[in-house]
Amino acid sequence: MYLDPNEVIWIVALAFIVAFFLAFGVGANDVANSFGTSVGSGVLTLKQACIMATIFEILGACLLGYRVSDTVRKGIFDIAIYEDDEKTLMLGNLAALCGSAMWNIIATAFRLPVSGTHSIVGAVVGFSLVARGFSGINFRGLLKIVASWFISPVLSGLLSASIFYCIRRYIISQKNGFDIGLRALPHIYGATIFINVLSLVLDGPPLLKFDRIPGWAAAAISFLIASCVGFAVWKWYVPKLRTQIQTDEEQADALTEPNKSSQATSDPQLNVDLITGTKTTNGITKSASAASSAAMHAAPPTAKTSELLLQPPKPPKEKPEVARLFSFLQILTAVFGSFAHGGNDVANAVGPLVAVWLIYTDGSVQQTSPTPFWVLLYGGIGISAGLWIWGKRVIQTIGNDLTKVTPTNGFSIEIGAASTVLLASKLGIPISTTHCKVGSIVFVGCTRNQQNVDWILFRGIVAAWLLTLPVTCALTAAIMAVLMQIG
Repeated sequence: MYLDPNEVIWIVALAFIVAFFLAFGVGANDVANSFGTSVGSGVLTLKQACIMATIFEILGACLLGYRVSDTVRKGIFDIAIYEDDEKTLMLGNLAALCGSAMWNIIATAFRLPVSGTHSIVGAVVGFSLVARGFSGINFRGLLKIVASWFISPVLSGLLSASIFYCIRRYIISQKNGFDIGLRALPHIYGATIFINVLSLVLDGPPLLKFDRIPGWAAAAISFLIASCVGFAVWKWYVPKLRTQIQTDEEQADALTEPNKSSQATSDPQLNVDLITGTKTTNGITKSASAASSAAMHAAPPTAKTSELLLQPPKPPKEKPEVARLFSFLQILTAVFGSFAHGGNDVANAVGPLVAVWLIYTDGSVQQTSPTPFWVLLYGGIGISAGLWIWGKRVIQTIGNDLTKVTPTNGFSIEIGAASTVLLASKLGIPISTTHCKVGSIVFVGCTRNQQNVDWILFRGIVAAWLLTLPVTCALTAAIMAVLMQIG
């Protein structure tokens, strides 16, 4: 059947408009996954996060988005059943854009971090059921995608929790944790750079000719760059950071010393010797431990006191100087997380749009032409617009409400989630960055203390996840039924 371009041009035009709204919704909702924890820990302001996300979301979309876009367009259903019926497939992709955009914007309005991947996969299934029934759905490919939604948050969470456990045990809990952290920084920077450079160079974007680089060469290039960065951190950054932090601490101590002296002598009736731990009241001296013992005998422990004594010991407190060591690392990993998000989730916004465009230009449902660079760029711009205008809503949920985020656990969350998403992008699996980030936050929060996680909020997020696929499927099915009547 010959596809008349003039007959379907309205579908193309409408698809571009709706795709921008979908990208807007994905940006407002999903980009919080990249920089929410950095804003929550205080290492970045909201404005700084938006600027950095704009740059790296667009870069990730343009350089990595092509691979996942192929899966979204052709991996969920058998496109061969639409041979000689190109217009129906174009209408289906338009319906998928509409259904997914509606759900993303509704979820963002309620501050719920939902999966853009869930949305678009559910939408694609919805129009396929209306157009061809169950016969056109690739259940094996769909099962692979669905399984990744459950596996990825666990893998991401375990990786992040393992990293944070090592940092807490070998750096935070040590008396000389600051010195140990400084010695570890070059290795941590090197490992972070190696993972992310390898993900870019290995079977990388054809636009940069990286797809021609063999695996051994990609590993060698990544190791060389990581080694250079590690050496630079050891040679210049670590000494500078040590001096800067020590100077800041000395200045802070100088400012607080007069206050301590005035507080110690302000009450003539009660003074405490900070060296010997003794109390002097009206000239009578007793040790702090003796006073505590007397108080315990005079007043037996209450039920509340006993309950407090039975609680598990709290995790070691994060020293400010150690936290500062990981502040820039968290920014670095957030940048890579944003890059990974752009590469994975731009396909959720432009995958159906690419299908509409290629069917229109090629006149065939096979879509053999490569994903156009400018369409990926268009999706990246839409994602960034959503972040700037509406992203603050979900950033609050991810960065503050779900658990308390600090630079050290924030770094662990970022690197674990980003590594999982980058791996999936290289394999062409459209996993949920939302699932990875929330999984990392919850696992790391539990590593510190289960009470650090807002389980009521977490249950609400999971409920939104479970609703996403059936809701977008139903919305898209209804829209497809209407489009088939008027198209």
